[in-house]
Amino acid sequence: MNTVLVTGSAGLIGSESVRFFCDRGFKVVGIDNNMRQVFFGKDASTEWNRDRLIQDYGNQYIHHNVDIRDHEAISRIFQTYNKDVSLIIHTAAQPSHDWAAKDPYTDFTVNANGTLVLLENTRQHCPEAVFIFCSTNKVYGDTPNLLPLVEQELRWEIKETHRYCLGIDETMSIDNSKHSLFGASKVAADLLVQEYGRYFNMKTACFRGGCLTGPSHCGTKLHGFLSYLMKSTITGQPYEVYGYNGKQVRDNIHSYDLVNAFYNFYQAPRVAEVYNIGGSSFSNCSMLEAIQHCEAIADKKLSWSYVESNRVGDHIWWISDVRKFTSHYPSWELTYTVTDILKEMFAENVSRWN
Repeated sequence: MNTVLVTGSAGLIGSESVRFFCDRGFKVVGIDNNMRQVFFGKDASTEWNRDRLIQDYGNQYIHHNVDIRDHEAISRIFQTYNKDVSLIIHTAAQPSHDWAAKDPYTDFTVNANGTLVLLENTRQHCPEAVFIFCSTNKVYGDTPNLLPLVEQELRWEIKETHRYCLGIDETMSIDNSKHSLFGASKVAADLLVQEYGRYFNMKTACFRGGCLTGPSHCGTKLHGFLSYLMKSTITGQPYEVYGYNGKQVRDNIHSYDLVNAFYNFYQAPRVAEVYNIGGSSFSNCSMLEAIQHCEAIADKKLSWSYVESNRVGDHIWWISDVRKFTSHYPSWELTYTVTDILKEMFAENVSRWN
């Protein structure tokens, strides 16, 4: 049986990957030590999700409570499954640019060093396996903020005649910009994944995501935009909007659509690929629009306030151009809009959050 190894397996994209591949008959080995609770507190714990995976899939899902920076422990896992591993999906990360500034060392060692540990063990033990890395659009720094944006009533937008009117593609430079320390650590990991592909001819891919979301997201103030917004609407806890008049735009991709993109790549892998991936023009919203959607779905008003200063390095407008990926994998398509995502998020979490 082909084995899939998933890091961050109790998190949003990791757990979606576990379910996706278990449902298709794969054995899945998960690595997750609940660092999300360390980063963001008890409310961000992913233990409930880990326990649900173990309950649902039994012996088909094997969980390891291991830190990805622990080279010896990771090596033992790779040695156990060896060439049976046909796919590595690396989602484990410190994901917040605000948190990274508090502890740059931990941020970098998790995001960059941890990725190196996984890449080297892949090369040593299962070099024919496909290696998929959950990168981020933060590798482009704040360069997107130089785009000629137009302020509308509820959102910032770009002119229809601009080359990026359908979204930002992979040709945007990652140099000469402010990335945030989180962005810098993810750039390091992103380049490592590319280099292992090119230098060692390994089947690697960096998926540079925008807002990744879904009902299994443990959203917190510092990470998990839509999830935390819906949770705040349901529970009545205050929410703060930072800068840009609340009109900053994000595309949002459901975890299932992203993992399905991984699956498409796995079936016909390439070497050292880079893809911008997100909701594109199909699924995006501004902060003000997202608030309206949440209030309508939950039938409650959100208690929110506005903070004039934006988060350091934050994007004003980000929509991913996914045409490179769809040109390589034309059978893949987005299936969830922002409202679809929020309705599912509400339905599956209203009881737990209340």
